[in-house]
Amino acid sequence: MLGTIRAFWNDQRGVAMLFAAIMVPVLVGFALLAIDMSRANSLHNDMQKGADAFALAAAAELDGNTDAITRANRARDNLLKTNATKFSTADYHKLVPADLTVTYLSGIPASDSIGLNAAGVDENGVNWSTTDPKAARFAEVTVNSTAFATIFPASFVGSNDTMNLQTQAVAGFNNALCQFTPMFICNPYTSIGALQTAVSGTTKPMIWLKEQTGGSSAQYGPGNYGFLSSPQGDKSTATLTEMFAVTSPPACYSQNGVKTRPGNIPPVNAGINTRFDIYDNGGPYKTDPTLNPPAPNVRKGMVVKNAGKSNCSYDAPNSGQANNYKALPRDNCFTSGSCSQAGVLGDGSWDFAGYWTVNHGNASTAGVITSCGANPSRYCVYKFETANPTLKSGQEATAPQCNTTTQGADRRLLYVAIIDCVANTVQGGGQTLPVQAFASVFVTEPAGGAPNADIYGEIEDISTVVGQNTLKKLQRNEAQLYR
Repeated sequence: MLGTIRAFWNDQRGVAMLFAAIMVPVLVGFALLAIDMSRANSLHNDMQKGADAFALAAAAELDGNTDAITRANRARDNLLKTNATKFSTADYHKLVPADLTVTYLSGIPASDSIGLNAAGVDENGVNWSTTDPKAARFAEVTVNSTAFATIFPASFVGSNDTMNLQTQAVAGFNNALCQFTPMFICNPYTSIGALQTAVSGTTKPMIWLKEQTGGSSAQYGPGNYGFLSSPQGDKSTATLTEMFAVTSPPACYSQNGVKTRPGNIPPVNAGINTRFDIYDNGGPYKTDPTLNPPAPNVRKGMVVKNAGKSNCSYDAPNSGQANNYKALPRDNCFTSGSCSQAGVLGDGSWDFAGYWTVNHGNASTAGVITSCGANPSRYCVYKFETANPTLKSGQEATAPQCNTTTQGADRRLLYVAIIDCVANTVQGGGQTLPVQAFASVFVTEPAGGAPNADIYGEIEDISTVVGQNTLKKLQRNEAQLYR
């Protein structure tokens, strides 16, 4: 009997079946877990792509206009109508607004490591959400928690047979201007709102732009101007000057921030003045008549010499000629010394009658008044002269006399970034600064050279919601994912 028991104890036949009986359920369980994780990962990726698409569609409408959020919600609803899903074992499901939480944000945390909940509140308690369409810059889309049915019978081990998945995406709207001169000016007004009010009418204020030459520690103030770093990298002074001469500078700048160019830059008047048919013989501007053409109207109160020849140039009128030549005048307050903001900001009041009499004699002003108003801007008068080549003219011709290959009327516009230099303590270069708006400035007279590289111009339009939309041709609006 004892021998039989010992033999049974030592008998190993069939032991593999025992291990198989134990391991097969474990192996099958791991296989089911692997399948479930693969399905969950695939579903999560699809949900994330959906969240990304919804966020981009909504963010593309956040252009700062008063109906921006309304249009963003419409874009969301249009996507919901055309998409459906089938999650796990659930039946065909048509997407509805309840499947998403869309929150509009005025900003986002500086680091992606700082979490952001569906209501737009980050881990530090900062609430970034906004309902103001003018302030909304980002769309946060959270796909609400979705129950994912597992194949693995987790209930056998006291767990749930479902898994909750949730995804989130944040996209933002980026407004950039391209073919843009690399220049910024310090807002001469106390606020961007005051600037918007000033340019909303037909009378345009003049600004006296002064280059800040006090060194890297000098504080830029209202009316100062400086240069921007090119997105392609800082160029030489000659290349920078060329960017002011060409018709389409190869640069784009984002309203989210621009970087000021470091170092002292000599005046770029040689580039700007090609627009007035004034060419620097030491530069490349006269080697090809189609290169850097002037504007079709270059009236500037100057006398031409050797018109149409290679040595063509312009000079200031002598004392005997002075009464027959008159450039677009500066605002009257510049003469009286009563201009505001430390004397750099005019009020749009200028000697239109005197300018017209010298250059057009007794020609009727009815047409220009109809087109430009009783107190016309210099830019409107300039365009009226351009559009009416048969208008009676005085001693100075309207059209260029040196390089007759001309560009469109906007050739005398500089496109600049408006920056609050006081609030941002702008000093020297190398700073990344927020842009209040982009603006077009009509250059009223040739730019000065060293040592006083002054520029006089009218601010014509700005890129904010109250602008006249003349800058839209330069704008590139893009939505991109941030989180």
